[in-house]
Formats: sequence, C-alpha cells, structure tokens
Amino acid sequence: MPNHDIVAIGASAGGLSALKRIVAGLPAGLDAAVLVVQHLKSDHHGTLPGILERAGPLPAGFAEDGRPATRGRIHIAPPDHHLLLQEDTLRLNRGAWENSSRPSIDTLFRSIAVCCGPRSIGVVLTGYLDDGSAGLRALKRCGAVTVVQDPADAEYPDMPRNALAMTEVDHVAALDAMPGLLARLVADAAGRPVPVPPDVQLEANIMAKDDIDNADLLDQLGERSMFTCPDCGGVLWELNDGDTLRHRCHIGHAYSAASLGHAMSGEVTKAMETALRTLEERSRMLRRLGEQAARQRHAETARLWSERAKIFAHQAEAIRSTLLRLQAAEEPGRTR
Repeated sequence: MPNHDIVAIGASAGGLSALKRIVAGLPAGLDAAVLVVQHLKSDHHGTLPGILERAGPLPAGFAEDGRPATRGRIHIAPPDHHLLLQEDTLRLNRGAWENSSRPSIDTLFRSIAVCCGPRSIGVVLTGYLDDGSAGLRALKRCGAVTVVQDPADAEYPDMPRNALAMTEVDHVAALDAMPGLLARLVADAAGRPVPVPPDVQLEANIMAKDDIDNADLLDQLGERSMFTCPDCGGVLWELNDGDTLRHRCHIGHAYSAASLGHAMSGEVTKAMETALRTLEERSRMLRRLGEQAARQRHAETARLWSERAKIFAHQAEAIRSTLLRLQAAEEPGRTR
C-alpha cells in the first residue's frame, strides 16, 4: 500500500529559520518528495537550496520544470515562478500572482490536492497574512493530511492562525516536534482516493494555464463583484470557500480577504505618496515665484504666491503625518 510520499511545506516571514530546523531533523532517505514554497527577499533567493542542503541530510535544489518529484529530495519553488505538481511531475510557470505572491503556497497546495491528495501532507509554517490557508483547505477536502505550526511557537503567527481558522487540521505542532511528526506521517499508509471537488479542480486549472482568459471558469466559481483587481484593474469575482470569501480576476490574480485588504492599502499609500510629492513640488515652485516677485517689487503677487505655497505645504504636511501613522501601524519587517 502506498505511503504519504508528497510533503508540501509553505512558509513566509520567519520561514527560513523554521525550515532549517525542520530539515535538520528529517531522516536521510525520507520516503517522500518534499516541495517547498518560501516567500523570501530577493537577496536570499539564490541561496535557499544551499542553506537547506547544509542544514540536514536531504539534497535540495530549485524545482525544474518537467522533472519528476523525487523521493528523498527537497524541491524548492524558484524565484518568481509558481511551483505545481501534475501527475508526480514538477511544473513551473509565471502565472498571475496569488495573494500578492509568486511563488504562492496556495497554488502549490491546490495542485497537489488535485493530483495526489490522499498521498500528500500539507504543512503551513510561520508568516504574515494567510497564503496557504485556502490551499490547505483544498488539501484537506481532497484527503490529504494537514499540519500547522503551533501559532504560539511561530515567529510570525498570522499564517498558522489563519490556516487554523479556515480548516480543521489534523495536527498542530511546534517546530521541535515537526520532523518526527512528518517522518511518522510519511511512513503511514496513504488515504483512500477522494473525489476532487469541482471548485478545487477549476482553480487548479486556472493556475496551471497562464495564457487563457478565465472569465467562463470564474463564472462557474462565483459572481462578479464591484471591486477591481489591485494588480491589473480587471473585475474581481467573489468566490465563496466555506465560510471564507476570496476573490479572483480573469487574468488569474487571486486574493484572500486579508491579502486583498493589504493590496488595497498599498494602492492608497502609493496614491498618498504621489500626492505628497506633487504638493511639495508645487509649494517649492510657488515659494520661488513669490521670492522672484518680491525681488521685482511686485508685492501683491509675491503675497499671493507665498500664501498659496503655505497652503500646499500645510496639505503636504497633513499627508506626511498620515503616512507616518500608517507606517507605524504596520508591523516592522513585513515582507511578501
């Protein structure tokens, strides 16, 4: 009887340290392929395979399109590419961002749910927001074993906490217990085949084909909303996933409620920054015009320019203060 031979792990902020601790405790010759999506800053992208290979006994490398998922090896999603699994074959594409991320944890998890759910184990580790929550729910619905890092043990508990809120998972574990738990789960017999829910299949199809218009598929998944996609400006469809509301556009960009709110906040911040720059430039220009008029002894013109410059400077300062308050409200070091 087959074992659980696919282990999919998703992590974001704090994930590098967490992954090192997990792979350090995994046994050599683990009878499963390990697929990893880690959101990283660009300066760490190229070094992740070496870091994980040095941390434990399993060889590690970036996943290669069209190659088999090999047992006893760690396959890492390369920078700026989604990693998917289709019939035990690794697939890469540069499809639309999901939860403002590429690679996306949800994209990997959903593809595994479709191809080999009962044989798989899905793991959500430390990170901001909730990438991985919807994908872990898809895995659970397709018969996979679901594991979440204990939020109290996570450096950044958002992702574990949100995953637990969305799915009744099989195991919650601290990092120290995770390697032993995964080794035992890999050795267990795989579950019985489970029919793939149509909505999970449709979303997996959308992310597997990055060169088609998905409007017809999305009409089967949800209803068009009044909101527009922060990435491309297209219409967003509302997708009901249990008690959770998510959104997708026809290009393929997808958002949980948390990631959509985060993306929209970013749009507002950019607009405010543009307004701040424009007001400061106008204020400087009018101040210089006022100084020039004063030198030419056009007192009334100088007064008008000077007053207008002060108005723009006051408006700029109000926007600057608001931006500083918004920045202070953001948790430090957030990366996607």
